[in-house]
This record gives sequence, structure tokens and C-alpha cells, in this order.
Amino acid sequence: MIDLRAKPVLEIRRQALRDRVAARVASGHRPPKLCVILVGDHPASQIYVSRKEKMAGLVGFDRETIRFPGSATPEQVRLRVSALNADPSVDGILIQRPLPPAFDEKEVCLWVDPEKDVDCLHPENVGLLLTGNPRFLPCTPGGILLLLDHYGLTVSGKTACVIGRSLIVGKPLAALLLSRNASVIQIHRQTPDPASLCKLADFVFVAAGSQGLLKRDWIRPGAVVVDVGIHRLPDGRITGDVDAMSVGDSPSALTPVPGGVGPMTIQVLLENTFTSSIGKR
Repeated sequence: MIDLRAKPVLEIRRQALRDRVAARVASGHRPPKLCVILVGDHPASQIYVSRKEKMAGLVGFDRETIRFPGSATPEQVRLRVSALNADPSVDGILIQRPLPPAFDEKEVCLWVDPEKDVDCLHPENVGLLLTGNPRFLPCTPGGILLLLDHYGLTVSGKTACVIGRSLIVGKPLAALLLSRNASVIQIHRQTPDPASLCKLADFVFVAAGSQGLLKRDWIRPGAVVVDVGIHRLPDGRITGDVDAMSVGDSPSALTPVPGGVGPMTIQVLLENTFTSSIGKR
């Protein structure tokens, strides 16, 4: 079984991005700047935000994390995002999900200037993605495809099953897979007999946010399995949406958790931020 680790991919892409940032700064430009908004103390969000800060620093970015308590109102957060939109020194803005229940996700997606929406969630950027002219790649789906490319795994002409339909992963991932000529099955909470549909797939992407959901009897032997989930257990260990003990050696390739999709997500976020900085001082 191929262990689809992000580390060898990151070693190449991180160095390339670091070199591009250094060259840009040497030519008299400021470093790209990424701002992350964090509301509340969701455990997985805390993990991702700390890693984003670290990786942004490793490639020479300026970065800022703006933290709000879970009791913050949507208006308080929106006003801060508006200020970042107007700040010419800020290239990328990310509002970390999930957000507290008081926030309307459809409304929040409109807050960030599309040209600084490095998470690719604004309707304008989603539309550009769906029409084949993306301004930015959606971070997690884009990272998944970079990972598959590195390991020589092609989805063209294959059946792909996406478990989940979130705005962040499931929906944009399905669109990208279609753009690469995969036949896509999308499974969600209302799908009857999801296991039988999942078994049809050559590639399985599980992004349901449900710990240990994917078990051996859901997958065809030899399928490629990509685990997007991240969950912190009471003992501090991190696990995903795949029941790794159950699936055993049935997949031909599997992403580890941690060390698989998560770092690739952050790499695409940084590459999007660099893209946003081009043409600015």
C-alpha cells in the first residue's frame, strides 16, 4: 500500500515558494501577507491555525492571526474583515471554519474581497472555478490533487466517490474531479445505502467530518483512499474519517492522518496568497 504522505511533496513545493518569495523581496517588494480570522476555540481549528502560522513563516510570509472569543457577534467579525479588505498590505484573508451557530455561512462567504479570498469560497471565485477559469484553487481539494499528482495517481477515466458536500471540500472537490475527467459519485447524509455506492469507486475521498466513518466494507479492494477528516481524541492523538484499523491493507494507497491532506491544504493556501500578491507593491 502506498503511504500518501505530504512531506515529500511539501519539500519540493515549499522550497519553490520560499525561493519565489525571496526573489520578490529582493526585487523591492514586501513579503506576501496572510491574515487568519479565528472565532472561538474549536480544537481542529486551533491545530490548523497554528500550522498555518508556522508554515507561512517558513516561506517568508508576513502573517497575522486575529482571534475572537466564541461570543463575538457576526457584526464584530465582519467589521474587522472589512478593514482587512481595505488594507493594501494584506494579500490573503481566511476566516477559519467552523464558525459559531450565530454566523450565517452564506453571508460570511460574501465578506472577503474576492481578490483576497484565498480560501476560494466567495461566490465569484466558486463561479470562476466551475467555469474552468479559477482565480485560486480551493485549498483542500487543490492540495489533494497535488498529492495525487506527485504519486502518479490519475483520476481521468476513473470513478471517484466523494463523501461529503461541504462548501470547503465536498462540492469544489467534485468539480475539480470532473474537470479532470473522473466520473463522480457524491454521497451525503441523505444517500441511501452509501456503502454500496462507495464500493463502485476507484478513488474514495472522505470528508464527512465523522470520525472512523469509512470502514473496510465500504471500499473496493485496491481503491485509493483520501482521508480529509481530522479529530483530536481524548488522549491527544489525531485521527481522521477513515477507520484505519478496519480498512487495513485493502486500499492500494491511503493518506495518513496526520501528515496527509492537512499540510497540503496549507500549502495551497500559501500559494494562493502568493498569487494574490503578484502585481502589488
